[in-house]
Amino acid sequence: MTPLMAACKSLFVSAVRLHFQIRNHGLCFLLSCLGQKFGAYLPVRLLAATRLSPVAPLFLFIYLASGFAMPALAALKTEVVEYKADGTVLKGYLAWDDAVSSARPGVLVVHEWWGHNEYARMRARMLAELGYTALAVDMYGEGKTADHPDTAGKFSGEVRKNLPLARKRFEAALRLLRQHKTVDPKRIAAIGYCFGGAIVLEMARQGVDLMGVVSFHGALNTEHPARPGKVKTRVLVLNGAADPFIKPEAIEAFKKEMQTAGVDYRFINYPGAKHAFTNPQASELGKKFNLPLEYHPEADKQSWAEMRAFFDRLFTSVNPDRPAPGARRSAPGA
Repeated sequence: MTPLMAACKSLFVSAVRLHFQIRNHGLCFLLSCLGQKFGAYLPVRLLAATRLSPVAPLFLFIYLASGFAMPALAALKTEVVEYKADGTVLKGYLAWDDAVSSARPGVLVVHEWWGHNEYARMRARMLAELGYTALAVDMYGEGKTADHPDTAGKFSGEVRKNLPLARKRFEAALRLLRQHKTVDPKRIAAIGYCFGGAIVLEMARQGVDLMGVVSFHGALNTEHPARPGKVKTRVLVLNGAADPFIKPEAIEAFKKEMQTAGVDYRFINYPGAKHAFTNPQASELGKKFNLPLEYHPEADKQSWAEMRAFFDRLFTSVNPDRPAPGARRSAPGA
């Protein structure tokens, strides 16, 4: 970078900081319009987002005139998709960053027992912000969701008690994700919440071809325990230590199962965290239905960080020259 370019960049950064002191609403409106049309360009988007002072455009002009290359901002893309398993229409939700040009790992997101709702989609977008391509899957069919525990229990029970059905629906989503234009098909993992956590653990036990699975406050019990040599994936379990649904004996049985089968696994307990501790709506739902559900912000933050570190190690191990996207980006809200 030439001294002139460096100076122009410095001036532009200084102009960005001025927005804390001077604001011009008319300019903001104009720049917002420009930002919608030319949102891929960093300076315009910064100006539109922060209500910069009238001084900023002058430095922006100098900055552009200096010939400095303009980096593109992340552009999050989402798409509702339909796919099928045994004739049942499943409705998923894809999220990815189209500013990333190279193929990146893909991550399946399996919903809670409430079904494929906005919470699962939010997690898919968060993964996309980290540089992954994420698919929030539909395990119930037709995008069904439940608004009462009785309905949620019915829907989830139908799938959990029918492992062949669960596997077909999961693998249909896996095929869809692998075929996406942005995905490296050799680097795929899955995460799941509550019911979804149990599902990703079952898929690991069944030997589904995944690099890793992460269970957030998911059930640990199974009628199909892991067998030595069958589990191909690494396993991370993130559990609430105060979750009354997960008994101490279930934890011990799970650990023994993993050790006996020779699974590369890690189990983390978060003190004071109850069931559904990652869901900001958990406390409200717990009160509404008199269930031991409670959001735990610290456990939510820590468990997300554990998942990120797990993926960093996991995906980098396949290709050390191509680090996991999460290693280069910060998590939303972190």
